[in-house]
Amino acid sequence: MKQKQAEVLAPAGSFDSLQAAINAGADSIYFGVEQLNMRTRSAGTFTIEDIKEISNVCKANSLKSYITLNTVMYEHDMQLLKTILKEVKKHGIDAVIASDFSVFEYCHQLGIPLHISTQANVSNIESVQFFSRFADVIVLARELTLKQVEHITKEIKRKQIKGPSGELVKIEIFVHGALCMAVSGKCYMSLHTQNASANRGACVQNCRRPYIVTDAETGEQLMIDNEYIMSPKDLCTIDILDQVIASGVGVLKIEGRTKGAEYVQVVTQCYKQARDSVYDKTFSREKTNVWKKEMEKVYNRGFWEGYYLGRKLGEWTPQPGSAATEKKVYIGKGSKYYPKIGIGEFTLESGSLKIGDTLMVTGPKCGMYKEKIEKLVVNGIDGPEAVKGDKITFPFATKVSASDKLYKIVETANV
Repeated sequence: MKQKQAEVLAPAGSFDSLQAAINAGADSIYFGVEQLNMRTRSAGTFTIEDIKEISNVCKANSLKSYITLNTVMYEHDMQLLKTILKEVKKHGIDAVIASDFSVFEYCHQLGIPLHISTQANVSNIESVQFFSRFADVIVLARELTLKQVEHITKEIKRKQIKGPSGELVKIEIFVHGALCMAVSGKCYMSLHTQNASANRGACVQNCRRPYIVTDAETGEQLMIDNEYIMSPKDLCTIDILDQVIASGVGVLKIEGRTKGAEYVQVVTQCYKQARDSVYDKTFSREKTNVWKKEMEKVYNRGFWEGYYLGRKLGEWTPQPGSAATEKKVYIGKGSKYYPKIGIGEFTLESGSLKIGDTLMVTGPKCGMYKEKIEKLVVNGIDGPEAVKGDKITFPFATKVSASDKLYKIVETANV
């Protein structure tokens, strides 16, 4: 019997990213709507009206879709929660990711499948046993080791712990993306300093800033050198994905609903290829080095493997913002499409492009498209360079619209 492969679950914070996940071969995507998800402040959140289109796009491309309703819920949230869940049920979203028991209750009433969020901090088999009465999939706390994860998956089989569907409970873990300084994201720093609750999706990420330590008695101040002491590097398990899969997990989750389409497409594609290589026994150090180099080109704060190999302390980023080796610079947007010949037209609004440059397009239909310019057609004729106000044309597989953004890719060292 063929071994069932672990599912690659990609983030989708926009229609651009949703298409990018499809391009990359994701098995499923997760998204949030309105203010009842943990990326309300930082992601360009979908609306309730978008649920239908998200569902249709996913079904047309054989992807599962999961909606995150994983914030702390208050009484005044109940009406919006019910409204969202009715749309989820109506349009056949595959599951809801949540940690608040009010969501559990309404999902039960409506017959909507439930996944337990990492916000529930599930860290042992007893918790899995408890939550199995509500959910078929449980996202474990991010602070566990692979040995602890493996113990849980083995105990699920030994004890035959099944979810509402009658199938054995499936374990999901994060394999890539941003980490929080707090246990499974349960942080109160933003609330304490800015009255903006991270547990309500409003985190201001003040942990990502540099800090000065002050001696309370003398007033002497010390700048913490070289490290942002509360800002972890990003989780990256591509080097140990064979061990991750061997631990028995069923879903490989990529963080990144606030990231661009290029991040979603590159990272998802790398993990999809790595996952496949584990199962076909071609996984190797040479391949992981290539995948890692590709992922270093998109947004990241530096990489480490998290706590999975038993580390007691985190690794902290040495600089603010992204450590990506490439940067995208916005230069224009789509203006016209010629479907009979498959040519897209883009208008430059800033900067310039010349032969030899690398361009990137992101949009809801194309996801992410990236190519080095070998030939440049400017205002209808061949030319060596295009500048602000020029129109450039090149072969493009999908319909172009004004929502398609054109970028020039530059090496970070040259910025």
